[in-house]
Amino acid sequence: MKKTQRILAFVLTVILLLAVSIPASADYDFAANAKIVHSDYTGKTIILHTNDVHGALSGYAYAAALKTRFENAGAEVLLVDAGDFSQGTTYVSSFKGASAVTMMNAAGYDLVTLGNHEFDYGYAQLTENLKKAAFTVLCADVYLNETGETIYDPCAVVETGSGLKLGFFGMETPETATKVNPGLIKEITFATFDDFYASAQLAVDELKEQEADLVIGLVHLGVDAESAANGYRSVDLYEKVPGIDFLIDGHSHTVMTSGENGEPIQSTGTAFQNIGVVVIDNETKTIEDHFLMSTQGLTANGLVAASAQGIIDTVDMEYGTPFATTEYFLNGERDPGNRTEQTNLGSLITDAMVWSVVSAGGLEAYYDAPVVGVTNGGGIRASIDVGEITKNNINTVLPFGNTVAVVYVSGAELLEALEASTFCTPDAIGGFPQTCGIEWVLDTTAAYDQGEVYMLNGQEGSYYAPASINRVSIVSVNGEPFDEAATYAVVTNNFCAAGGDTYNVFNRAYEEGFGFDTGIPMDEAVMDYITEVLGGVIGEAYAEPSALASQIRP
Repeated sequence: MKKTQRILAFVLTVILLLAVSIPASADYDFAANAKIVHSDYTGKTIILHTNDVHGALSGYAYAAALKTRFENAGAEVLLVDAGDFSQGTTYVSSFKGASAVTMMNAAGYDLVTLGNHEFDYGYAQLTENLKKAAFTVLCADVYLNETGETIYDPCAVVETGSGLKLGFFGMETPETATKVNPGLIKEITFATFDDFYASAQLAVDELKEQEADLVIGLVHLGVDAESAANGYRSVDLYEKVPGIDFLIDGHSHTVMTSGENGEPIQSTGTAFQNIGVVVIDNETKTIEDHFLMSTQGLTANGLVAASAQGIIDTVDMEYGTPFATTEYFLNGERDPGNRTEQTNLGSLITDAMVWSVVSAGGLEAYYDAPVVGVTNGGGIRASIDVGEITKNNINTVLPFGNTVAVVYVSGAELLEALEASTFCTPDAIGGFPQTCGIEWVLDTTAAYDQGEVYMLNGQEGSYYAPASINRVSIVSVNGEPFDEAATYAVVTNNFCAAGGDTYNVFNRAYEEGFGFDTGIPMDEAVMDYITEVLGGVIGEAYAEPSALASQIRP
């Protein structure tokens, strides 16, 4: 890692001397550009915002250029982000998120809040990365267990040159406690349920006491259906916490300029699909306009673009060599995709995971049990197009550095895991099980029988256990009749084994000694399977998803 950091530092130093202006696209957005260039923003403060960048490093050059253009039009400008900048491509994951901080510094960000993926590499790595941040980090609802204090300041007032006092607070989705490997974040606690709202209210009240003219939330909450049961969406926060003037949202990758009922909430999508704009009149101290600008047609800041390209080139030198080919598109989409149904990529990955363990032998030394594969669909982050496959492709699909793990569960516990992980299907859920070896049926027309909230590491999680099994039935395992009393060896990943997403039942078994971490990186398991078992060619066997997983839909 130190060698990579030295290379990165050298590349950035060189490209600062070579920076040139680079156009973003030949397809110019005349209307959006004219609104900026030919408008006088004297007496205005502009908040530019992004969210869920997910390693799309080239986009930072557009944000920086847009900031300069509004400044040239007479405005005071703040550039902010609503989280999930540390993961998504090898250009950030290979640096464990540090390269995203480098780029945000270069682009001139002022304030950010944290997304769940900022914690993917652990709390210790996050704090190390953010020591280098030139921007302010806000987070009102995540606490250090040792002191009870928030991990970063919950809120801050920014006073502009015109005397306008803007109050910002930051909120992180409590779902992070189960969307990140729990073993990597044991030092911290995420506020849940009433405490979640109380944390936000404390921050809002503090900003009011500091006489903020406007209170603006940088929130990584989103509007996903899976978050509705616990009230963790941005629309829920706005309803429950009085005193908020505007929310800049992230997490669900939604493109919106208002909430479902007209709430003042704006979100840009993902990967610099858009950049958000909030226009504030300094004299009246009110928000007079807010909108999204597509980055298509914008001109990039040459200096920042060159910085991004330096990182991209450095990573591509190591990860860009093809090692295999695929004759079929491998579906890594979100919805419809790995969070809603079985996919061919999910089948490939689970087959590879099982093979990586079974081929090494030794499972029978623990329990001589039927072996199946289960991995969370939310851990599959990208598709692979027909043609050559590189290490970069595989690492983009599986960017978390997870390892292959094994847990031994009863048939009843396996049913519970599948039921809990599909509680809101056909709506998308990160825990949706991609499987192999299990013939099972999900009836989405049946109601989920919500039981008690799952507990993990002594804390309330984000999901509820099923009080009964209503939606899932298992027909067979490896072609043999399913038995609720039998023991099954589930090959999964260390995130799920630790209780990540909806897999609390796996963690119970793991913590009781009925499981182990193989130490085999998931990406290496997949690459080895492709080369050694498939001969370097992904062919007809993965033209379609496994037919063993099926659904009954309305």
